[in-house]
Amino acid sequence: MLKKIECFLQPSKLEEIKDELVKMGVEGMSVSEVKGFGTQRGYLEEEKVSKKVKFLPKAKVEIVVDEEIVEEVIGAIRKLCAAETIGAGKIFVIPVEDAVRIRTAEVGKSAIY
Repeated sequence: MLKKIECFLQPSKLEEIKDELVKMGVEGMSVSEVKGFGTQRGYLEEEKVSKKVKFLPKAKVEIVVDEEIVEEVIGAIRKLCAAETIGAGKIFVIPVEDAVRIRTAEVGKSAIY
């Protein structure tokens, strides 16, 4: 089965993540520049939290992989993005029913590798 790994990360970690995932055999990924907030409501630890919510810049990374390497990919992302402070990011794993390569009509794993 295929899985989609969707991550919201610090933009400064993006190049490191890309390089490591390519080394691991990940064949493709999509990246978007997004803004958001989590439990810290957009405030850094050293800032005084107010009732207003602040949006912080994040990188959204989307990857579809075979379920056999999901834990390895998550481990690599966690290792590279680990931080002692709040706001390091989140990783979501979502089941993918199928994938189709438009050019060749390949389906399933062969559509992503």
